Amino acid sequence: MSISLCATCGVEHASRPPVCAICADERQWVPADGQRWTTLEELAAAGASVTVAELEPSLWALEVAGVSIGIGQQSKLLVTPAGALLWDPLPFVDDAAAARVRELAGDAGVVAVAASHPHMFGAQLEWSRLLGGVPVLVSRADLDWVARPGAALEAWEGERELLPGVTLTQPGGHFPGSAVVHWAGGAGGRGVLLSGDTIFANPDRVSVSFMRSYPNRIPLSGRVAERVAAHVARFSFERLYNNFDGVVPRDARDVVVRSARRHREWADGDHDHLT
Repeated sequence: MSISLCATCGVEHASRPPVCAICADERQWVPADGQRWTTLEELAAAGASVTVAELEPSLWALEVAGVSIGIGQQSKLLVTPAGALLWDPLPFVDDAAAARVRELAGDAGVVAVAASHPHMFGAQLEWSRLLGGVPVLVSRADLDWVARPGAALEAWEGERELLPGVTLTQPGGHFPGSAVVHWAGGAGGRGVLLSGDTIFANPDRVSVSFMRSYPNRIPLSGRVAERVAAHVARFSFERLYNNFDGVVPRDARDVVVRSARRHREWADGDHDHLT
């Protein structure tokens, strides 16, 4: 059965409403020429494929190539001896992509598919189906954004150890249920944070941003930025990856804390004399 994908955000839908609710929200956008839909079959016929590249040992980046679909996010596959996590699933999957992920995951297989927030739901249930029906974890606070129900969906909240040394935790911010993944074994044992765009690595690679909407430039308050930073600062992490190709390669925990303080200072007017 064909599923519908919003061409703008890439999220799978069980039906085609007049407008995708995720795109109609102030955090996203509907194209000037109106709502557009596509299917996995149409994308495959147009030449879509999934590329896989190693970011560091046991961490892989997945991207859609050959077509334009969704917001162009980068999925992460985190592989451990006890199993693998597919994080921020792409809006396209086919048998070849699923087979490659299963190969990289090894004998323990993929234990879960999870998204940092609704913009990253992608084709989450299709990924689950092609990976053997693994659970699709959705933050309970963001369940209302799910546009395609399915038996694999599993609500969660708070904090959850998915695998030894791999913790899914919920600082909120961008969405009430916005989540990140802490991987204690990453960066040679110094820790990695997979932050989605709950915490967004900036192009300078030495700072991060905290936003309600990235495309529409709506900031979070300074208080929320510092709350999010304090939540993740409970963990040790040397490196941070966002949901595109952004990375803070070193001292990432300190970078997050400093960036949140800078955000709060500017939001509070401490540096108005510079404007």
